[in-house]
Amino acid sequence: MSKPFDEATVIAVLKTIFDPEIPVDIYELGLIYEVKISEEGFVHLDMTLTSPNCPVAESMPAEVEQKVAGINGATGAKVNIVFDPPWSQDMMSEEAKLELGFL
Repeated sequence: MSKPFDEATVIAVLKTIFDPEIPVDIYELGLIYEVKISEEGFVHLDMTLTSPNCPVAESMPAEVEQKVAGINGATGAKVNIVFDPPWSQDMMSEEAKLELGFL
C-alpha cells in the first residue's frame, strides 16, 4: 500500500507556519529535523525550537500538528520536540539567511 501523500506535501504545509519572532517559515529556518509518514498516513515530526525558552514552545507544536493532520489523507500528526542537535543559524536555508540579511 502506498502512502496517501508524500514528504513534499508535508513540507509545503510546514512552509505556511512562521516563527512569530522571525519572518521566515519553520522549514526554511531549519527547525524541522525529520518527517516520517506511516503507511496509514500518520505523520511523525522531529522538530526543534530556536531556544528552549521559546515563547511559542507550547503553541507552535500544536499548530504544526493541527496543520499537518489537516492534509488530505493524513490520519494524524505528532510533533516530537528535540534539542539535540541544538538549533543554530547554520541550519537555516540559504533562502532564510538571505531573507534575514545573513548573506
